[in-house]
Parts: sequence; C-alpha cells; structure tokens
Amino acid sequence: MRRRNLPVIAALAAFSASRATLAQPAWPSRPIRIIVTFPPGGSSDIVARVLAEVLSQRLPQRVLVENRPGAGGTLGAAYVATQPADGLTLLLSNTAPIVTSPPIYANVPYDPVTGFTHIAYLGATPLVIMVNPRLVPATDLAGLVTWIKAQSGPPGYGSSGAGSVAHIFGEAFSSRTGAALTHVPYRGSAPMQADLLGGAIPLSFDTLPQNVEHIRAGRLRAIAITAPARQEMAPDVPTTAEAGFPGLLAENWLGLAGPPGLPAPIVATLHAEVAAALDSPLMKSRILEHGIAVRPMTQPDFTRFVAEEVRVVGGAVKALGLTAQ
Repeated sequence: MRRRNLPVIAALAAFSASRATLAQPAWPSRPIRIIVTFPPGGSSDIVARVLAEVLSQRLPQRVLVENRPGAGGTLGAAYVATQPADGLTLLLSNTAPIVTSPPIYANVPYDPVTGFTHIAYLGATPLVIMVNPRLVPATDLAGLVTWIKAQSGPPGYGSSGAGSVAHIFGEAFSSRTGAALTHVPYRGSAPMQADLLGGAIPLSFDTLPQNVEHIRAGRLRAIAITAPARQEMAPDVPTTAEAGFPGLLAENWLGLAGPPGLPAPIVATLHAEVAAALDSPLMKSRILEHGIAVRPMTQPDFTRFVAEEVRVVGGAVKALGLTAQ
C-alpha cells in the first residue's frame, strides 16, 4: 500500500513545492527602496510614502522611501539607473527627471526612456498659480498679469527646481502673457513654500496638494489651476481657461520605474501590486486627498506614454533653449 502511494505522495510534494515557489517574490526578501528625487513634503514624496505604506502591507518585505534631491531630480534618477536590476531599488518617477530636466542639465548620465524600466503609471496633478496676498493685490489671472507688467523689474517666481514642471510652466506663462518673470529655483517645494509664505518671493507655480491648507487659511491666494477642469479639493479656484487663458495647461505625472533590464516577472509583479494598491480604499482616499488623478495604464502603455512625453514635451523644453544655472 505504501509503495503504491509513493508516486502520489511525490506528486503532491512537488505540487506543494511549486506553489511555495510561486508564492515567493521574484526578488530577494530584503527591503525595497523607493527613491524620491525631491526633498520631503512635495507631491512625489507624499505619494511615495502612501504607496510604500500600502505595498508594505501587500508584499513580504518592507518598502521604504529615500529622498535623493538635486539637479531637477536628475541626481536621484541617475542613482536608480545604475543600481542592480533586482527590484530592490525603484524610482518614484515624475515629469521633472524624466521629461523636463534632461534637456536643460548638461551631461545627464541616463536616457530617460531606455535608461529605466517603466513599471507603472500612478497619476497626475496640475499646478496652481499662487501669490502671497500681502505682496500681490491681484485676485485673478488678468489682474496678476497686469500687476507683473507694472513692476519696475521682472518679479521672481518660485519653483521646486530648475527643470521642474513649474519652471517650464513659468517660462511658458511669461511667453504667453508677455509678463516677464525671473525664475527662482529651490531644492524642492517645501523650501519654496516657506519663502513664498515669508514674502521672499511674491508668487509661485506648484502642485496643489501641499499648498491647499495654506490656500484655505488665506495665507496664500490661489489664482488659477493649470487643468482642464476644476479640482475637487479646491473647487473655488478657476481653471486657466476660465480665467481667460485657454491652453495654458501643465501637470506633473507620477510613476514607478526601476533600473534598465528589470526581469519581466519582477515587472509584472510590481505592476500588479501597484494596480492593487491604487485600488485599495486607503490609497484611493489618500490619492484623492492629495489631488492626484489616477488613470489605469498597462505597463507597455506606460512605457509608450513616457517615450511620447519625452518626444513632445521634452522636445518643446529643448526648443526653449533653457539651461540650469
């Protein structure tokens, strides 16, 4: 009886072993790091920390966030591009280090399309045009343009760094309206916001989530949103089109990427886990709370999206002839 059942027992053991193998992650069980290319406090950092929290609940290992700011996000991106393709070091990619910074920084050591494995699209958030109400009397976009033109010299506008979406939008804003501005780059949104609140700069362009509480409290005045539609978290702020400047749009998209050559099983696992995380109640509420518009996208579609952004938006930035100071 025992001898007759040996093949069955062996088959069951092999099946159990195969299930156990499949249940294990396709990469070592050490912590995963998500590299954020800007300091704490900005939209990239906020989203990365929420994502890390949810993924830590779903994956066998912890997911940590590490900030590596500098050079418009290119320092952190360059670091990830040179890491082993084992799924342990990932990039919270966004418009700056992938699309807008490479054309304006000299000798960026990676190709924004082929230099990464583009894993998953997370979402996008528009910019808000803001002023310090103690310095700028304007309450709408036309009034802001009039105020800028009336100054003795180009006022400074703050951004999260040279090559950021806010920087590029500021140049487009000046070109479109004829209102000359001076770019004042910062190492991230948080120090820029501190100077805007303190009156060191009169206006800025930045993503909405980290500024919305100051806007609600009246410490900052929102002039317009650079989106086609009003935002749920700031429904009283008009769009640039409603303010009389259609086509003056900008958004900062967010994604997850890894070093080039990331094995297909790791890419598939991470893409599926990110999709599940984005569908979780916690992530949904936090993403909505921070004004991120999520759009489902397959991994190949995300790769094509990045390539098109680099071609169109990156090409437009290159044509502006901007250089990082």
